[in-house]
Amino acid sequence: MTRKERKSLIKIIIAIILLIMVSILSVNDIVKLGLYIVTYLIVGYDVVWKAIKNLFTGQVFDEHFLMSIATIGAFATGEYLEAVLVMLLYQIGELFQSYAVGKSRRQITELMDIRPDYANIEQDGKLVKVDPEEVSLDDEIVVKPGEKIPLDGIVKDGESMLDTSALTGESVPRKAKINDTVLSGCINKTGILTIKVTKEFGESTASKILDLVENASSKKAKTENFITKFARYYTPIVVVLALCLAFLPPIFIRDLTVLDCVKRSMTFLVISCPCALVISVPLGFFGGIGGASRQGILIKGSNYLEALSNTKTIIFDKTGTLTEGKFQVVKTESKDKDKMLEIAALAESFSSHPIALAIREKSKKQLDQKRIKNVKEVAGKGITAKIDGKEVYVGNVKLLTDHKIECPEVSDIGTIIYVALEKEFLGYIVIADKVKENAKETLEELKYKNHITTTVMLTGDKKEIANHIAKEIGVDKVYSELLPQDKVDKLEMILNKQEGNNKVAFVGDGINDAPVLTRADVGIAMGALGSDAAIEASDVVIMDDDISKINDAINLSQRTIRIVKQNIYFAIGIKVFFLILGALGVANMMEAVFADVGVSVIAILNSMRALNVKK
Repeated sequence: MTRKERKSLIKIIIAIILLIMVSILSVNDIVKLGLYIVTYLIVGYDVVWKAIKNLFTGQVFDEHFLMSIATIGAFATGEYLEAVLVMLLYQIGELFQSYAVGKSRRQITELMDIRPDYANIEQDGKLVKVDPEEVSLDDEIVVKPGEKIPLDGIVKDGESMLDTSALTGESVPRKAKINDTVLSGCINKTGILTIKVTKEFGESTASKILDLVENASSKKAKTENFITKFARYYTPIVVVLALCLAFLPPIFIRDLTVLDCVKRSMTFLVISCPCALVISVPLGFFGGIGGASRQGILIKGSNYLEALSNTKTIIFDKTGTLTEGKFQVVKTESKDKDKMLEIAALAESFSSHPIALAIREKSKKQLDQKRIKNVKEVAGKGITAKIDGKEVYVGNVKLLTDHKIECPEVSDIGTIIYVALEKEFLGYIVIADKVKENAKETLEELKYKNHITTTVMLTGDKKEIANHIAKEIGVDKVYSELLPQDKVDKLEMILNKQEGNNKVAFVGDGINDAPVLTRADVGIAMGALGSDAAIEASDVVIMDDDISKINDAINLSQRTIRIVKQNIYFAIGIKVFFLILGALGVANMMEAVFADVGVSVIAILNSMRALNVKK
C-alpha cells in the first residue's frame, strides 16, 4: 500500500469512528451538526478543494464538482448523514480504485522488470559497478550469475544459460557461448560472461522495450478517444438536467416542492459521475498491453490493440516468417561443381543474406576477398562482380537473361541460383528453405478460431516454390516473384478491397519489410528481437520466432475489446437506469453512491482481467 493509500485509509477509519460516536452519544443538534461537519471535512475536504481549484483552471465539470455540489446541497436540505456517507463511501471507492490501478501498474512493472541497475567494468584488476549509461561502445563488461545483462553485446569469454523470459515470454533458458549475440534484459543463470558492448544504453534492447511499454498509453484507440469526448459533453449536460430537475417540476406539478426536487437533483448529480468509464476503459487497454508483454508480445498502443481485434486479412512474408529462413544447398549441377561453388561463394562473400550464407557453408573453402572487385547487388535478381579480373554473374534467370547468357530451364522446387563466368554458363545451385513446423497449424487456427477470412503470402521467390509452400501450409492467395516495391503495391491493392472496419495485418521479419510493415493497418514483426528496423517500423513486435503468437496476440486483443465493451455497456446501462430512478425520486443518496462508486469498482475489477493471461 502506498503512502497516499495509507493516508486515505486513516481518514476513512477516523470518519467511521466519528459517525459511530454521533449515533451513540446523546448530544444536542448543534453538537451533532458540528460532528457531521468535522467528519465531512475529514473525508471530503480534498474533493471540495479540488473542485474549487478546477473552477480556476477551466476543468469545471468533473467528478469533484458533482460530488461537492451534491453533498453541500444535501447539507443545505438537512440530509447531514447522507452527505457524510456519500463522501465516506466515495473515499472508500477511490481507495479501492487506487489500489486496483496501482496493482495493475505494479504487475506490468514486474513483468517488464528488465531495466539494468548497473554494469561491471574491470578497473585495475577489480570489478567496479557503474551506471549502464556510462559504458561506451566496444567496452567489455562482466556479468556474473544471477545478474541482468545491462547492455547488448557479443560474448568474448565464458559460457552460460540465459533466462530470456522477460523479453520473449519463454521460460526455457537459452545457451550463450563465445561470439553469440546477447541482449540486455536477459538474466545470466550459470557462468560468468565477458561481453563486448555493441550498443549504448539508449539504443539497447531493454531501453527500447521499456520505452515502448511506457509510451504505449499515448497512442489511444478510437474507443478511448470516444470515452474522453463522451465525458467532456456528458458532464455539463447532466449538470443542466440537474438544475432543470431542481426548479422546473414544482412549476408544473403542484404536489412537488422545491426542497424535494433539489434533493432529487443532488442524487441525480451523484449518480451522473462518469468515473467508471473514464477509469476502467483506459485501464482495460493498459491491462491488455501488459498481458501481451507477459507473453513476449509488444503492442505499441491501444489503437493497434483495437485494430488487431478487427483484422480480417493477414499478409505474410515468406522467408523467416512462414519458413525458418535457414537455407541449405540441396543440389548442385555443373561440370566442375567445386569451381562453380567457389565462384558463387566469393561473389556472395560480402552478403549476410541467408542464401549467401548457405552457399558459403556448402563451399567450405577459405575465401580470399582480395580476389573480388566491383561487387554490385541487382535488386531482386542477384549479384555481379569481378573475380580474378573476370566478370561473374550469380543470381536468378532474370540476371542472366539481362546479360544475354543462355541457361537451361530448371524445374526443381527451391531457389535456383545460376552461375556464369565471362558470359559462359557454369551451372546452377538449388537452395531450399524449410517451412516452420507450426506454420500450418497457426494458419488453421487463424481461420477457424480467430475468424481471419483471407491469408496472403508475398514473396520475391519463384512462382513454383511459392505455390508449393502455400499449398503445403494452406495460404489462400500467393503473389510471387515480387521486388521490394511490388510488395507495397500488392498491399495497397488488398487494403483498397477491405470493407467497413476490417483491417489488414502484415507479418514480416522486420529487416527488409519495413515499408510494408509501416503501410499496413497493423505491422507485426516476427522473430525481431533486437532488430532496430523491426522495432521502429512495426506496430506489434513478437519478440521470438514463434509464429503461433500471432494467434495469441489476436486472441488477447479480441478479449480486451470484449472487456472494454462490457464496461461501457454495463456502466452506461446502470447510469441511465439510476438517473431515471433519481429523477423520479425513487433512488436515494445511498443508491446514488452505488451507481457511481460501486459501478466503478466492478468495472475496474473487470478491466483487471485483461492482465490475467497464461504465460
